[in-house]
Amino acid sequence: MRKVFLIAGLMTAFAVAVVASSAAANFAGTWTMDKTKSQGLSPRMAGADKVTWTITQDAATISIDSKVEGGQPPAAGGGGGGGMGGGRPPAAPAVYKLDGSEVSSDLNFGQATGKQTLKATWAGAALELSRKTSFTGQDGTERVSTTTQKLSLSGDGKVLTAAVHSEGGRGGPTDSTLVFNK
Repeated sequence: MRKVFLIAGLMTAFAVAVVASSAAANFAGTWTMDKTKSQGLSPRMAGADKVTWTITQDAATISIDSKVEGGQPPAAGGGGGGGMGGGRPPAAPAVYKLDGSEVSSDLNFGQATGKQTLKATWAGAALELSRKTSFTGQDGTERVSTTTQKLSLSGDGKVLTAAVHSEGGRGGPTDSTLVFNK
């Protein structure tokens, strides 16, 4: 009888451990970029004194507030790697739904208007954040840009890695790897 209880107890403990390890990663916190480990940085990020991401996450949503401090912005206001776009940070952090549904919103770039679509997709413990922005420029042409950030945490949860791919910017497709410490 003891063996039955012991086996049942071990099986229960194993099941709890499996469920806990398969739980979605929590990226919440304030993260500081380690430029020595990061690759493919935009000129703005490479020249910055400090780059931080403040990530807010709950059961339903995640958002990243990016802050670049110090350094000089690129002379032409150009974009580049790192998913930062045309040298101008967004007015507010984008909020992604963690259930995989798309979030769409209208954008206003002064004399140009557009649309933004956001989507988050889980792949095990990694999270892929996709952003598509389209707008019609002053000359009447439609411009589309996409950015995908694949977020993953180290085993101890103290290092965040973001593999970033951007297309449609002024310099063509860019890839970068951003490494942050908590």
